[in-house]
Amino acid sequence: EKEYSPLMAVIATLVVGADGSTTKDGSSQGVTSGADRAHFLEHRRLADCIFIGGNTARTEPYLRTPVPVVVISRQLSNPLANNPLAHCWCLSPVAGLDKAIENFGPRIHVEAGASIISELIAAGRIDQLELRITSVIGGEMKVDIETLLGAFTTRVEKVIDGTRFISASK
Repeated sequence: EKEYSPLMAVIATLVVGADGSTTKDGSSQGVTSGADRAHFLEHRRLADCIFIGGNTARTEPYLRTPVPVVVISRQLSNPLANNPLAHCWCLSPVAGLDKAIENFGPRIHVEAGASIISELIAAGRIDQLELRITSVIGGEMKVDIETLLGAFTTRVEKVIDGTRFISASK
């Protein structure tokens, strides 16, 4: 069974509801589960850097992180100004990812929204996708789960406390 490998460079993680919702009431917290949170927090500590977009920085709790966090945003103000480990760069996702690898190391944990993750998948820059599917329905910002998984050839699935965990890699 293939698990998170610290040798793999770029790992994206995304939680969605059963209907593909990435948020509910404006936050991913509305679609997450206890099993998802535990797995997510355990694995992010292994990263050299966390990589997110500006919307994620503004709507999710990133004021304290175990490793540096890079925010890719078109807005000039840093939404995580109170986090001493935060860096805000006005770059494209691919350019930002290259700079994050150069500055912090090869193990990048992409916790951005589906649009940035999709852009990085399309550019061939995600080595592994950790997708969690909870039973939540009726949220917003829906994605097509099979489209996200389409770029990967290997899938390992397991269910923990009603949450589907799909680890997809090239």
